[in-house]
Amino acid sequence: MPTSVRPWLRTVAGVVLALAAGAMPGAAWALPSFEQVRQGFRPSETLLLSREGEVLQRLRTDATVRRGQWLALSDVSPALRTALVLSEDRRFYEHSGVDWQAVSAAVWGNLWHRRTRGASTITMQLAGLLEADGQQGAGRRTVTEKLSQSVAAQVLERRWRKDQILEAYLNLVPFRGEVVGIDALSRTLFGKAAHGLDEREAAIAAALVRAPNAKPALVAQRACGVWQAMRASSQPKTALDQDCMGLELLASASLPRRSWAASEGIAPHFARRALTQAASTGPLPAQLPSTLRGPLQRFAVQTLTQQLRELQGRNVEDGAIVVLDNASGQVLAWVGSSGQLSQAAEVDGVLAQRQPGSTLKPFLYAQAIAQRRLTAASLIEDSPAHIPTASGLYIPQNYDRQFKGWVSVRTALAASLNVPAVRTLVMVSPDAFFTQLQAVGLPLRESGGYFGYSLALGSSEVALLHLSNAFRTLANGGRFSPVAPALLSAQPKAPVWQQALDAKAAFIVGDILSDNNARARTFGTDSVLATRFWSAVKTGTSKDMRDNWAVGWSERYTVGVWVGNASGAAMHDVSGSSGAAPIWAAVMGYLHQRQPSAAPVPPAGLVRVPVQFGPVATPLEAARPEWFVAGTQQPLFAVDTGAGSAYASAAALQDQAIRITSPVAGTILALDPDIPPTHQRLQLTASEAGKNAAQLRWRLDDKPLGQGPHLSWMPWPGRHRITLTDARGTVLDEVRLEVRGAGIRANATPPAAQRGR
Repeated sequence: MPTSVRPWLRTVAGVVLALAAGAMPGAAWALPSFEQVRQGFRPSETLLLSREGEVLQRLRTDATVRRGQWLALSDVSPALRTALVLSEDRRFYEHSGVDWQAVSAAVWGNLWHRRTRGASTITMQLAGLLEADGQQGAGRRTVTEKLSQSVAAQVLERRWRKDQILEAYLNLVPFRGEVVGIDALSRTLFGKAAHGLDEREAAIAAALVRAPNAKPALVAQRACGVWQAMRASSQPKTALDQDCMGLELLASASLPRRSWAASEGIAPHFARRALTQAASTGPLPAQLPSTLRGPLQRFAVQTLTQQLRELQGRNVEDGAIVVLDNASGQVLAWVGSSGQLSQAAEVDGVLAQRQPGSTLKPFLYAQAIAQRRLTAASLIEDSPAHIPTASGLYIPQNYDRQFKGWVSVRTALAASLNVPAVRTLVMVSPDAFFTQLQAVGLPLRESGGYFGYSLALGSSEVALLHLSNAFRTLANGGRFSPVAPALLSAQPKAPVWQQALDAKAAFIVGDILSDNNARARTFGTDSVLATRFWSAVKTGTSKDMRDNWAVGWSERYTVGVWVGNASGAAMHDVSGSSGAAPIWAAVMGYLHQRQPSAAPVPPAGLVRVPVQFGPVATPLEAARPEWFVAGTQQPLFAVDTGAGSAYASAAALQDQAIRITSPVAGTILALDPDIPPTHQRLQLTASEAGKNAAQLRWRLDDKPLGQGPHLSWMPWPGRHRITLTDARGTVLDEVRLEVRGAGIRANATPPAAQRGR
């Protein structure tokens, strides 16, 4: 094009643009500032941050686009900046928004029907990206749109610096398919950060701006031209041609790649929990500050992985860890699975329902101690037991299939003996224990009557999070509060406490679970559970070794660990001390590297007195000081071989002896419509009470029903509560049952003669 024509063309274009600026004030003045654009940028991923500000997890939350984080220009490879300017706007640093030389060449080429490079500058393209839809329009733009874009580009050049224009363009430009912005492009196609792109990768990225959906061969051809322009001065042409051949191979391998996973990090399960919480309060922010501790989370992940690798060959591939702050209830670490070691890595082991095994025993003994049925020194017989139930005999067994004879409650709990726990549940009753478990935050799906006496051995299903928080209740003196929200708040709410368990009983149970000598019968004196600081811990193994647990607390933290298989498959020879316990000990040790853990202060109402067990010459257990709820203490606990029972308080003996043996809790009766109601009777039976049998009283729904150890009752449709009391009205036991009538009006008035006889 003649040089004499260019000034004339530039003058005409300037007049046209001036008129366009007056006719289209929106394009000229409604442009946002650089800070507004950067602050309004929304990546397609949400970042989970630790309380220290470290990125722990990245989750894709926008399925319509793949857009990474906003990158500063200094975080972008210099090679890419150079390649983009050479490809899209060679005079970017010279013009003021419109490249008049390129415009002149384009007009002259159109007059002579010649193919020329487009005249759209980087600034003009950015103006198009900043339109209301935030994206480039499809197809070729109209003359009006081009004029509007040119005016907006000149305004941008006056308001923004060149580096700001280039930075915004790199973060907003679409590259290929759903990929927008250089961060998403570099991580998706090249699997690296944008600052690490080399010259060939930068050339391919620049080529994609003009041809986002072109085939690899065409992209490589365009990239080759950009790459040659970048290195023309330093390489001979023959070398450049050979490298362009390699460029096509690189393009073919990179363009179909999707190296950027939808989720990446070390806390995927907790991130989903945090995301759900954030979504319930409003629009999702780009970053979620969480309660997790970054270093602790990494250590927990590494510890779980290492332990499971050591258990290879024993058919165990899954595990989970949760760490709670005792005071606030905040989650400090949450490892939901073993990641690549698992075939079900998406399953969150912290929330999965699994059988807790012996980890429920502390709450059972705490309830019995709070009700003064037992003390920590009370003797319970660890021997074969055959307990009648509605479905037959229940015969509990110990883990090692051996029996220890008469043992104290301290030994029975610390050594995790099964038979004494079942005998304790007989005293407490499954329904009462079910209520206690609910109070400490264990939402069991079925009633106590459904599980029966196996509830003492953890036949129910619980989540590790709920179980750990229940142990946190023990750590807080029997006070329960829910787990705190996952996200940090500028004004965190104080926990709302409820006294779910007697404080004195909680202290005694904690003292037992911290006693390394008491657990020696099962775990030995050099157990991995023995820490150099004060801690209390309970292990558990479910039926057939399907689940393995270790849950415990120190002065400040509660740590829960589960090991098993997400599929429910049984492990091979993995016990509490070899499966979850080493992980628990390692995490606890990490938490207390520089932080001490003092034993809790005993609450008011406790006394500690010396206790002797049996004759001095042949003691059942070594004499020791023992904690008691005031009023239950005594200096001697022994076995009367003649009567075959342990000496204890009169109230405890009475509660042990007298129970409703029939019907069992949860019984459902169906009346036969062909038999007169007066001829259908249910036998109520109490356990043997000796000389006190005549003083037993039966009540039906709080109304007197009869007395004596045996009673015949004519059932009536409805749900009923049958209570057994002594002569003074003290409740000894109760069961709930349901009577279903066939052809009998459920709202009919029960006959006065229905009293048992």
